[in-house]
Amino acid sequence: MTGEIFRDAWGIPHLRADGVRELARAQGRVTALDRAWQLEVERHRAQGTSASFLGAESLPWDRFVRRTRLDDTARRCFAELERRDPETAEWVRAYVDGVNEGLDEGARRTPEFARTGLAPGRWEPWTPLGVWLGIHILFAGFPAKLWREQVVRRLGADAVGLFAADGPGTSGSNGWLVSGERTVTGQAIIAGDPHRFIEEPGVYQQIHLSCPEFDVIGLAVPGVPGIAHFGHTGTVAWAITNAMADYQDLYRERLRRTGAGVEALDPDGVWRRAARHTELVEVAGEESVEVEVIETARGPVVIGGPEGLPDGSEGLAGGSEGLADGSEGLAGDSEGLADGLQEGFSGSLGDTAPPLAVALRYPPRVTSDLGFSALLPLLRARHVADVDRAVDLWAEPVNVIQAADTEGGLLHRVAGKVPVRSEANGIRLVPAWEPGHDWNGWHETPRGGLTDGVAAMANQRGVAAPLGIEFAPPHRADRITALLGEKARWSAADMPAIHMDTQLASAEPLLELLSTLDVLTPEAARIRQALLAWDRRMDADSEAAAVYAAVRSAVVRRLAAHPAFAALTSPPAYPEVLLPWLALLPRVGFALEHLLRAEELYGIDRAEAVRVAVEEVAAEPPSGSWGDTHRLAPWRALTDSSYAEPGLSGDHDCVLCTSSVPGLTDLSARGPAARYIWDLADREASRWVVPRGASGIPGSPHHRDQLPLWLGGDLVPVVTDFTQFERESASDV
Repeated sequence: MTGEIFRDAWGIPHLRADGVRELARAQGRVTALDRAWQLEVERHRAQGTSASFLGAESLPWDRFVRRTRLDDTARRCFAELERRDPETAEWVRAYVDGVNEGLDEGARRTPEFARTGLAPGRWEPWTPLGVWLGIHILFAGFPAKLWREQVVRRLGADAVGLFAADGPGTSGSNGWLVSGERTVTGQAIIAGDPHRFIEEPGVYQQIHLSCPEFDVIGLAVPGVPGIAHFGHTGTVAWAITNAMADYQDLYRERLRRTGAGVEALDPDGVWRRAARHTELVEVAGEESVEVEVIETARGPVVIGGPEGLPDGSEGLAGGSEGLADGSEGLAGDSEGLADGLQEGFSGSLGDTAPPLAVALRYPPRVTSDLGFSALLPLLRARHVADVDRAVDLWAEPVNVIQAADTEGGLLHRVAGKVPVRSEANGIRLVPAWEPGHDWNGWHETPRGGLTDGVAAMANQRGVAAPLGIEFAPPHRADRITALLGEKARWSAADMPAIHMDTQLASAEPLLELLSTLDVLTPEAARIRQALLAWDRRMDADSEAAAVYAAVRSAVVRRLAAHPAFAALTSPPAYPEVLLPWLALLPRVGFALEHLLRAEELYGIDRAEAVRVAVEEVAAEPPSGSWGDTHRLAPWRALTDSSYAEPGLSGDHDCVLCTSSVPGLTDLSARGPAARYIWDLADREASRWVVPRGASGIPGSPHHRDQLPLWLGGDLVPVVTDFTQFERESASDV
């Protein structure tokens, strides 16, 4: 036997092999059989070649990937992995061999290939590293620095804290660890749900990997070997949440063309040659597009060039005069973030001339290390100490790790590379030509503990606080902690109720203003009465939740349209991929709580804004419940209008985090990309679920068979006994 593929009743692959490399090969093959279209889309996205078959809509992403040198970084990281950790490099090669063996058959099963005329290509040993980079390059939300710079220039430094919130492109998660002293079995439980853009096929793959060295179940990333984020070996389990750390920097560059190429001004005052070449991006149905790729000593140039932005925008000028504008006394979040950001913008931002280019510095480009050396040790882990040592090798993205083992060991820490540099680097763009903005090693990763036998992480300002700038509001973490405090002892079967909690604490500021209104039409007064009596739960069948969402959206639109924020309505001519972070309406929607509670808001009468919003909704009230408009809107590489997506409970600040964009749409593109419950007393008592199913093949019985469970808060049993599975002999490796 070299490798065998089995399936359970949900089509989840269970793989068994004689050795580690054989098992990796089987994992690559089964992923290609189940997810061929997804794998090829991700490979092309990592290479910057997706427009060649998806068309012009994918061109902005391909430009961005080429300019960030993502594929070249993946190659560098794999070469360094081969040099430093040849065992892991060979393991990755084995996975790639399996992918290449299964792609043709997987493509024949999947109609998207015929629809686009795409033929499956060949995976290279570094392709999994490129896929990992492509998925996570925007994970730390470095474009938020562009937004802060824009706010400071247009409104002043005092305004930055007003908009502090979980950004529109940032992904997070819920995770909680309950120690044995708080469970009915006396053994720990780890549970949670990662929040990402919901995609079809899903971003996580349920899988079981078994060989003589280890037997692990968990959630893999299709295209990447092993089980990086969420796993259970039988004696130890681990899970992650996004630490919200800041580890990517943006540098304003001064570039000039010479007869020999392009030069950049360095901090020592010397103009030095920058690497430069051009690449051709193919676009289906259109002419190919040439992309100039420039890299300075700081990193790849991702915005502009020697001639500046396409329209000569001065959006990054931000001279010291910009700091004098705006109202005083604007409050930020309750953690004092506004003060910290304001200090970070103190003094001059450099000269007042518009910058001509912006370079991105990100750890894998600097170190040639993506942290893949952690993946095999995680699979081999038997105790918390093994997980701890493994994640010492972690690089990107920076995560909070929670782990527990059957001997009572517990772990709650941050893992990943965060550079040591000036405070300004983390807050805003910094001038490349001035000294004091270089990187000087890496931060020690903080460790945390449990309180009353519980640790809850939901991207809030917690154990990772020293490493980040902006964090998610505390509502989800506070609610999880409060729910866990309602019982002395918990079981695995109790956990789905936490996953599905819909209380919306962030509704309070709007409702407080609503309670002060007294001059309303009878229709608006009825809405006021209904919302003040509302239980603050964003349930799909709640009509009151629908009314609240309608009023909230009307308030957001009114604030965003106020002349005080007019200067933020037109972002600079940045690459299209970065523009979601600079859109005013989503920023107002996600920061509404801060905006309504600020001591002063440029003279805006917020109570009047709420009154007008309520009257607007009263004139045309929602005709149904929250789930009628709050519907799932998954991302697909190809559109599919043949399937009506279901309505959802939850909202951005609920534990059941199904994010829409208030003021723009009630549709939810982000939410729990999986749910898991790891029971250390009995792995077979563990549970998991994904939003769609195990198969990425339309028409397969396992393409969407888990969706009803995911919607209702139910989970699939974890089964690891191979005698209970059906052997898929035709797909043996």
